[in-house]
Amino acid sequence: MDALIAEAARALAAGDPFGALNRVALRDDPPALALRGIAMAQLGEFVRARMLVRRAAGAFGPGQALARARCVVAEAEIALASRELAWPDKALAAARATLEAHGDLTNVAHVRHLEIRRCLLIGRLAEAERLLAGVDAGPLTVAAAAIHELLAAGIAMRRLRTADARAALARAEQAANRAGIPALQAEVRQAAAVLDMPAARLRWQGQERLVALAEVEAMLASDALVVDACRHAVREGRLVVPLARRPVLFTLARMLGDAWPADVARETLIERAFRTRHPDETHRARLRVEIGRLRKALAGLADVGATRRGFALAPRRARDVAVLARPVEGPHAAVLTLLADGESWSSSALSLALGASQRTVQRALDELAGAGRVQATGRGRARRWLMPPVPGFATTLLLPAALPEG
Repeated sequence: MDALIAEAARALAAGDPFGALNRVALRDDPPALALRGIAMAQLGEFVRARMLVRRAAGAFGPGQALARARCVVAEAEIALASRELAWPDKALAAARATLEAHGDLTNVAHVRHLEIRRCLLIGRLAEAERLLAGVDAGPLTVAAAAIHELLAAGIAMRRLRTADARAALARAEQAANRAGIPALQAEVRQAAAVLDMPAARLRWQGQERLVALAEVEAMLASDALVVDACRHAVREGRLVVPLARRPVLFTLARMLGDAWPADVARETLIERAFRTRHPDETHRARLRVEIGRLRKALAGLADVGATRRGFALAPRRARDVAVLARPVEGPHAAVLTLLADGESWSSSALSLALGASQRTVQRALDELAGAGRVQATGRGRARRWLMPPVPGFATTLLLPAALPEG
């Protein structure tokens, strides 16, 4: 490695892409191409960065397997930053094996961190925890240690373990300060701010207010019956009834929870649950069937009693009923939530993260674009969707993830 390449590499490691480009911008040898690609990625020029990294990978000779593996890892990181989440797993696994064979443990951990970030974006929380537990923190650089703790904090936030998240963020802040990389320090500060942002709306005891993650955690651990509209479930303490795959039942449960202790008229339930304003006997019969299914699903937690004009929720043990709702609700809220991170997403990545068909996501994007709430850049496969982040709201409870385990 010549002196200019070494200096450029040190500049990139310190978060100084311009310093790196000043040294290698006019060179076309494989190491310089790779460093130029990484620098462009740090500057947000992902298309140019991917092209340079691929050129570098193709230019390295057969005896430079380690360099090619590092290029594969760099391309995966660019894909993650540009929200292309359907990357080739086999190529990344082969690159990780090559790195392990050559004793490059720092980049092996970096690959794991990329995989964990992807898992968090698409809601594979258990897999993210398993991968993080398998990372050896011993050989990590100071900057990598900060990223490691950031990922631990992200998992803890999604599991609603706020004390664990704060402890991990404190360790991340210490490591980021030692690394002295401004971008990394800013990322840690942004993650720490999420803990104090409003994460949900709580309707409880006749009042509605915005609450942070710690209050959400306390409410879910309380003895109240909670209708969780963030995760589409009904729970009481450790008992959880997931209804994400039964949208009609959850709609009924949400309406009954909002109205508790009062009842809800049959016509109102039919209009909201079945999306019709002109109910007939078939709708009333279907409502009776769905209410029966809801009673069965909530057995042990609550009953759904019939009243003269409709139905009412009756907790079996809990004295109160609370409703946790998203801070921002409305059509296509899940799509807006993912776009609220300020990054540009492809429709295929949104489809993967939401577990919906790409056509469904595309229709939602078209509607949101027509309303001026999102905008597209590029064409064809390079088309990306983005929106300004929602100011002042944490998206932790809106992102795809499993329910907190009891």
